[in-house]
Amino acid sequence: MTQWEKLQRLDSVYLQRLDELYGQDEFPMDVRHYLAHWIETQDWVRATQDPSVASVLFQVLLENLDNQHSRFLQETDTFLLQRNFRRFKQNFQGFQEDPCYLAKVIQWFLEKEQEILQSALLAEQVQLLQVQQNPMETDSQRCLDRKIEELRGKVQEMEHHVKSLEDQQDEFDFKYKTHMMEGNANEKEKKEEMRILQELLNRLDTSRKALLGRMSSVLDLAEELLNSLVGEELPAWRRRQQKACIGAPDSVCLQQLERWFTVEAESLFQLRKLLKKLEELMGKVTYEGDPFKTKKPALQKRGDTLLNELLKSAFIVETQPSMPQGKGPLVLRTNVQFSVKTRLLVKVPELNHSMKVTVAIDRDAQPVKGYRRFNVLGNSSKALNMAECTNGGMVADFRHLTLKEQKAGNGGKGMNDGTLSVTEELHIISFETHFEWCGVSVRLVTSTLPVVIISGASQQQNGWASVLWFNMLCTDPKNIEFFNSSSSATWPQLAEMLSWQFLSMTKRGLDSDQLGMIARKLFGKQQNYDSFRVTWARFSKENLPGLGFSFWLWFDGILVLVKNFLEKLWKDGYIMGFVSKGSEKVLLKKKQDGTFLLRFSESSRDGAITFSWVEYSVEGKPSVRSVQPFTREDLKQIPLPEIIRNFQILVAENVPENPLKYLYPNIPKDEAFGKYYSHSNTDEKSYKDYLKHKLVFVSSENTVEAQ
Repeated sequence: MTQWEKLQRLDSVYLQRLDELYGQDEFPMDVRHYLAHWIETQDWVRATQDPSVASVLFQVLLENLDNQHSRFLQETDTFLLQRNFRRFKQNFQGFQEDPCYLAKVIQWFLEKEQEILQSALLAEQVQLLQVQQNPMETDSQRCLDRKIEELRGKVQEMEHHVKSLEDQQDEFDFKYKTHMMEGNANEKEKKEEMRILQELLNRLDTSRKALLGRMSSVLDLAEELLNSLVGEELPAWRRRQQKACIGAPDSVCLQQLERWFTVEAESLFQLRKLLKKLEELMGKVTYEGDPFKTKKPALQKRGDTLLNELLKSAFIVETQPSMPQGKGPLVLRTNVQFSVKTRLLVKVPELNHSMKVTVAIDRDAQPVKGYRRFNVLGNSSKALNMAECTNGGMVADFRHLTLKEQKAGNGGKGMNDGTLSVTEELHIISFETHFEWCGVSVRLVTSTLPVVIISGASQQQNGWASVLWFNMLCTDPKNIEFFNSSSSATWPQLAEMLSWQFLSMTKRGLDSDQLGMIARKLFGKQQNYDSFRVTWARFSKENLPGLGFSFWLWFDGILVLVKNFLEKLWKDGYIMGFVSKGSEKVLLKKKQDGTFLLRFSESSRDGAITFSWVEYSVEGKPSVRSVQPFTREDLKQIPLPEIIRNFQILVAENVPENPLKYLYPNIPKDEAFGKYYSHSNTDEKSYKDYLKHKLVFVSSENTVEAQ
């Protein structure tokens, strides 16, 4: 939550103080409100001291004002805001000659806001007589935070040590030159001066060695942090992103990772600057055995190596390729636009708009017979800029790219040679840019997760299956030959992934009972499924026993049915869904007459749902009955709650009767589904021109399936 959002939740007395703070036009409240996230993620303290940083932030602020004004133009009832934002921009342009002053103004407002927040927090803590705890963080994150701040502090200390060494060297240099200029001194005085100079030189040599030791120690810490960031935190984020692409509820927020990378880079750039300063000092004073001559080059090389590795790792794909109407990311269709976003985790305001990112596909792929080739069309070159990101990150957002298949050499399109289907072919989109700043020049390259490229909507279902399988099992994002020898999945892996599909589409995953039914469908009745494995072929290619379609087509058909027609019912937990006929019979025969449950059809490729209920004979014997499953076409005509509400079965003498009374386990039907029923708002008239009518599902007794 931003600081501005926290302020808006305070009591009226604090909101009054906030209103008084923004009572003048020096920094308009509207600008603070609409640009809140960007404003709070910029380093205004640094901008107050560095004109180049202040100038960059000033330009980005104007861009953000223009962008916000453009958004207002597309909305209704925003005329006054349109007019005000034009005026705000004109007023801010008056700071062009002194952007540092504008940075001081903004920083002052942020500090005053913090004072209001602290006052409110203190009052709340006094009232509750307890100290509010910080949000939970992992031990590794807290440790990294401490080390990042330790690195920042040690680099600042190094600046002080270098300044002290420079003063010490100036003292030696002055006395040495004075000694050389005084030619009339007697022998005793000369010896005394030489003794003093030797002591100063010894002290200078000791100080130089100590400084280099401290520098080496700081580089040790920087290397330790780099190993944590590049070797642990970034791969962990990449894996979370990979799982999130297939529905996992994992966080892929980059704010903390970006802060760590940026502080590490700033520290290494500052160390590089200090090493340059040591070179200047050595140019003024050097001597035999000077440690600067022997040890500084190695430190310089080590620092540059760390910085290069950090920058190369900092260029990432923030948002994987996706089409607006696709089933999920990483399935792309030829000649249909898709978007993808890259980010440089090291924020360098001075490079805003200057780093061009270019895009290519299958840049490093080896020639393989039948492997299709594609061209990337659209705006395939874009600059990293800080205006397209809410927190001011260095982002290149490609929004209108398309893929076009290349013609094969024989004049026709490239065709797979039969070893893999089109939806098992994996392709990688890569991005390249060049980092050049403060004497550092590095080529940066990053790439997407493998994408599946289809040419028609009919291939999308199988394409998404490939994306699910790859990202569930493979942690090597460059393994485009994965489906040549795809590994099998354990049941716990598959169960988790299947649950994510429902969780991501409906906000409700699969429980253990539902997953148990699916496991029995795949493996038969067992006590424990943890050691069972499912192959790629069994998941998506081989037909289920006695049916003409695969497990994935059956499961995905149910997903689509739920998303399009049953989402609210599923989310509220009223659909048992995955339950076999045998289990259904056991459950219902223990319940009162008219108890029913909702389950998915096991024999429908495109997804269907039915209800089954229990009824008792005159002798008190229970029997479970079911109706023919309702398909998408049925539910397009009548929503399922209305079917349940008005369903009738023709019993003896064709008398209609609704056998559905209680939703399993014992919820009265209208209590469960009443909020979903349609209600007419038309007033009753004293007479009717027409008889009202409605569509209902009616089954005759001999068409109802009995179990």
